[in-house]
Amino acid sequence: MSTQAAASVFSLSIAQAGSKATVQCRGRLVSGVCNQLVQPVKELLPASKLVVLDLSELTHMDSMGLGTIVRLYVSAKAAGVTLQLCHLSPHIRQILGVTHLLNVLTDMCEQGVNLRF
Repeated sequence: MSTQAAASVFSLSIAQAGSKATVQCRGRLVSGVCNQLVQPVKELLPASKLVVLDLSELTHMDSMGLGTIVRLYVSAKAAGVTLQLCHLSPHIRQILGVTHLLNVLTDMCEQGVNLRF
């Protein structure tokens, strides 16, 4: 996949309200586009106490996308920010379950990271 084609498969929008930032993800979080999510979220961390990743419009995620979610968790935790995933589609939830990351994310939930389904 060309860089230009890869860039068109993922988009996001950010809404901020005080110390809460909501990142609406759309399309496919796959290899080649993960930095389109990582960079904006990392820029939100210094001014946020809560970052919500709304995955309701995320249609596909590959192993790089899964790694990106974990990477964002680590960055948020290091910055003292709560990361929250919400509106996981059945497909995304299945991917997290098959890779056993749903268990990891549940453990993360107990450590201050929230998941809403």
